[in-house]
Amino acid sequence: MEHIYNMIIIGGGPAGYTAALYASRAGLDTLVIEKMSVGGQMALTGTIDNYPGFDEGVDGFTLGMKMQAGAERFGSKTEYTSVERVELSGKIKRIFTASGELSAYTVVIATGANPRELGLDGDKSLIGKGLHYCAHCDGRFYKDKTVAVVGGGNSAAADALYLSHLAKKVYLIHRRDNLRATKIYHAPLIKAENVEFIWDSAVYDYIVDGKLTGAKLKNLKSGEEKELHFDGLFVSIGRKPASELFSDELILDENGYIVADETTRTNIEGVYAVGDVRTKPLRQVVTAVSDGAVAVHFAEEYLAGLDL
Repeated sequence: MEHIYNMIIIGGGPAGYTAALYASRAGLDTLVIEKMSVGGQMALTGTIDNYPGFDEGVDGFTLGMKMQAGAERFGSKTEYTSVERVELSGKIKRIFTASGELSAYTVVIATGANPRELGLDGDKSLIGKGLHYCAHCDGRFYKDKTVAVVGGGNSAAADALYLSHLAKKVYLIHRRDNLRATKIYHAPLIKAENVEFIWDSAVYDYIVDGKLTGAKLKNLKSGEEKELHFDGLFVSIGRKPASELFSDELILDENGYIVADETTRTNIEGVYAVGDVRTKPLRQVVTAVSDGAVAVHFAEEYLAGLDL
C-alpha cells in the first residue's frame, strides 16, 4: 500500500526542522526532504549571536545539526534527495524526487531564499573571508573597522545604517545616483557622519590578499575605474527565493516569494510556506523557527478536518 505521511517538509533549515519538531512531538508521521545538508543558509554562518539561548553564540552548522537531532528524537525522518516536481492540489499531495515519489496530506515549504551575488569570481569562495551577505549576522566582526555595502534598495540602506553603528567607516556603493530605498532611510544615512556614498558605480572585481581586502569599481557614467580598500564587503542586492518549483500552483508576489501571511497558509489548503521563502518583513533564524511552529498549528487543524 502507498505510504502517506501526515506531513512532508521540503527544506532542512531552521523553519523546516522546527516544523518537524512540533509535528513529530504532536504524533504526526513526518518527513523532511533536504537536498544537500541541514541548516540551509544558516549553516554558512560562522557565528550566530542573535539566536536566544546561546550566550556565547553558536555556529550555524552546529545549530542546524542540533535542530535536526531535536526533531528526530521525536520520530521525524530525513531523506536527502532533490525535489523535481510537485502536485499540491487535492487531498493527497505528491512530491516527485530524484529518489522516487512521496505522498502526504500536508506539505510545508521551507526552501528558503539565496542572496543574489555580484556574478564575479570569488562570490562563493570569499564568503566568510571578507565577503558577506548578512549584515545582522556578521556585522559584529567589523566593529571600528571599514566596510562597504553594495546595493541601493531597502535592504542595502538598512544594512548600511546598521553597520554605521558598529564600523568606523561605511561606503555605500550604488549603480545609480540616488537610493531606491524608501525615504525613511534617507535622512538617517545622510546624517551619519561615517557613511560615504559612492554613486553610479559597480564592483567589477575583487582585490584579494589571502582574504578580501578591497574591490575594483567602475563609474557607469564616466567609465572611470578606481580601487576601494576595506576590511569587509556586504552584498545586499536582494535575495532570490527558492520558489520556482511551486510557481504553477502557488501564488507568488512580484519578487517571487510565496504569498503566505502570519498563519503561513498558502492559497492551497494543507500547504504552508515558512521561513525565508514566504512574504515577510524580517528574515532571520528566530522568525523562521516561529513560522515552523505556526505552520504545524494550522496543519493540525487542517488534518483534524480530514476524513482519514
